[in-house]
Amino acid sequence: MITYHSTRGSKSTLSFQDIVLSGVAEDKGLYLPNGTTLENLSNLTQENLSYEDFVKTIFIALDKNSASYVDELSIYPGFENSPEPVLKEINKDKYVMELFHGPTKSFKDYALQPLGAIADKRLEEIGERGLVIVATSGDTGSAAIQAVKDSKNIDIVVLHPHNKVSEYQRRQMTEVIQDNVLNIAIEGSYDDCQKIAKTLLQENAFNRRVVSLNSINWLRVMGQTAYYVWLTKQFTNPINISIPSGNFGNAYSAWFGRCNGLPINEIFCASNLNDVLTRFISSGTLEPKDTMPTVAPSMDIQIPSSLERLIFDLEGDTSSFYDQLQNEKLATLNEDAAKKLQSIFSSKSFDDEMILKEIKEFHEDYEWIVDPHTATAVSESVSFTSNLPVVGIATASPEKFSNVISSVIASFSVENTENIEKYIVSESDSSEVENTIKEYF
Repeated sequence: MITYHSTRGSKSTLSFQDIVLSGVAEDKGLYLPNGTTLENLSNLTQENLSYEDFVKTIFIALDKNSASYVDELSIYPGFENSPEPVLKEINKDKYVMELFHGPTKSFKDYALQPLGAIADKRLEEIGERGLVIVATSGDTGSAAIQAVKDSKNIDIVVLHPHNKVSEYQRRQMTEVIQDNVLNIAIEGSYDDCQKIAKTLLQENAFNRRVVSLNSINWLRVMGQTAYYVWLTKQFTNPINISIPSGNFGNAYSAWFGRCNGLPINEIFCASNLNDVLTRFISSGTLEPKDTMPTVAPSMDIQIPSSLERLIFDLEGDTSSFYDQLQNEKLATLNEDAAKKLQSIFSSKSFDDEMILKEIKEFHEDYEWIVDPHTATAVSESVSFTSNLPVVGIATASPEKFSNVISSVIASFSVENTENIEKYIVSESDSSEVENTIKEYF
């Protein structure tokens, strides 16, 4: 039987049923499975299955106890069309996998739709009403809201950094006005939002079950690994993958798939001015700095939460690493772990000017418009040590960033909706946010 343990050494373990509703572990670590019920994800076959049924087979392969939750469940209820990703060829051996055809036009829908449906079913099963607390750098919040807004068993609180997401991203969250949805704009950065969310999840002062739909929830990894299984099935050779990376959940899912047999060779992680991942991959040292606002706001992150799982995979118990990070404001991998990291991962930082240039040039070369995040993944400057097909991951629709794109492509414009918005502005203080939530629900 698969059980789930913390990256920081706590002896307590969780079952799949527990992990569905889990957040941060009691020792502040993240949960990982003690194994998988499969030897090789690459042995899974799509045959004549729909993409939804294919994903269900992957969930069951990763943990057979998920079967009772996914078998009879619609896990992509918000998708108007098939949730199957769209793979397009740019030119010879260079491709884009579009993951923005869901209800909120970002890749977050691919994991949050299943997670929301499964969490709702689990809460109904145990007769509890859950309180979801989510921090977002732009896309997770709206995807989480869409995943649970119609639930009879879930209230949701989304924390986003005030004036640091695009108008389109904000309105996707704040125009959903329902009794079970609370949007709070935090005067601070995404990292401040995430810190508050983790504190509230761990301390739980609400006398009810609190649930995380952030990438700290293991089911997010399961849902994202699924599209990498699908992707590798589209090629006869191994592939390299180029990912715009912020919180590292997408990149970790590719790594997890690779560790379980997917023919993924190398993984490139693009970053923006907030280059913490680029510096970590090149040096083995994680050293967060102040978060700077950029034209690619979903990557405006200095403490990538999902990185902790990779660090565990590289060198085991992460408690000393994160103690060092807490005490010294930086932490370093051991030499062997750093070498393994650098043998698979590479990275490059793109400042705003470079991102705008990439959008403009990609449009001129291919008559194709990409959003500011995807632009970093499809850049001609992305390189690998191996000469294999490269797939750039398109994480968001250009529609979500029309204000940025229109500055370099004059013909591109999208009118933002102007419906009534509802949100509360709060200081970056967990006690103030806690009181706000208690007053609302």
